[in-house]
Amino acid sequence: MTNNQKSPKVTLRFLAAPTDVLMAGNQGVSGGRVLEWIDKAAYACAVQWSATYCVTAYVGHIHFNRPIPSGHMVEVRSRIAMTGRSSMHIVNEVYSADPREGVFTRACDCLVIFVAKDTATGKTQAVPEFIPSNEEERRVLDAALSRIELRKAIESEMEQQTYNGPSEAPRVIHRFLAKPTDINWGGKVHGGTAMEWIDEAGAACTMEWSGEHTVAVYAGGIRFYRPISIGDLIEVDARMVRTDSRSMQLSVHVRSGSPRGGREHLQTAIHATVTYLAMDVDGNALPARQFTPRTTEDVRLAEHATTLRELRAKYAPTPLVPQSTPSHID
Repeated sequence: MTNNQKSPKVTLRFLAAPTDVLMAGNQGVSGGRVLEWIDKAAYACAVQWSATYCVTAYVGHIHFNRPIPSGHMVEVRSRIAMTGRSSMHIVNEVYSADPREGVFTRACDCLVIFVAKDTATGKTQAVPEFIPSNEEERRVLDAALSRIELRKAIESEMEQQTYNGPSEAPRVIHRFLAKPTDINWGGKVHGGTAMEWIDEAGAACTMEWSGEHTVAVYAGGIRFYRPISIGDLIEVDARMVRTDSRSMQLSVHVRSGSPRGGREHLQTAIHATVTYLAMDVDGNALPARQFTPRTTEDVRLAEHATTLRELRAKYAPTPLVPQSTPSHID
């Protein structure tokens, strides 16, 4: 192990509480709350390795494999996959188990990229290099490297899109002020808190459209462009871009700025693409109510969603985590 024997891993363990569930009568923890847990564990892992304040830059390849019931014991396992000059690519896995049975199975996994910052200047700060010490760490490094070109291709495709033209797409916009309780140790809004906002708006949009309970099943990427401060006016804009036979794909923008400047001066702070499924009371996926794009921008964004899917198939990155086997509570 390098970096003065610092561990490249962190594990958080706690119970999922009733307040972690988004809707009454639904026993599954919300996707946004799971992402908040991941952000906290990944942050702890990044700070432990870099010994400085860190900010979330990217969260991607998020697979929600199954719901986590309230009352389950939860483990969030985060580990360094690779480092750049100031960045740390962290693989995260969320497991849960009924405490009475003690058998952990995976519920979610994703990649988070944190960037180290100098707290005095706000500039990026170099981090110690992570050098794999065993076969599994080398496998994870190779998997992280296989995603770099895909991420660049997706970012290039996303930069070409606009979201301000005439639209008939199902849409939900939430507006509110960032509260003091939303901030992290650096005085900015938690990345995990912002991801909860994204899931709440996305769930509201898809439930209003489908008339059914919906859950997030995949997020291709959540990109963080600028920090959000206490007192900022927040606008979370969830807009449907495509439906398939069962899935509903949304583009969600988080915009922020001074409330004195008005809505027209808000700037994009975060952009995410998230896929939802409508579920029946037994947890089975339902057919999606179809959205047919007709305006020029709606048609183009539907084609954009197809292009993103094609890019992921083209690059076919190596899985970050292998198929898991159940493990018992120690």
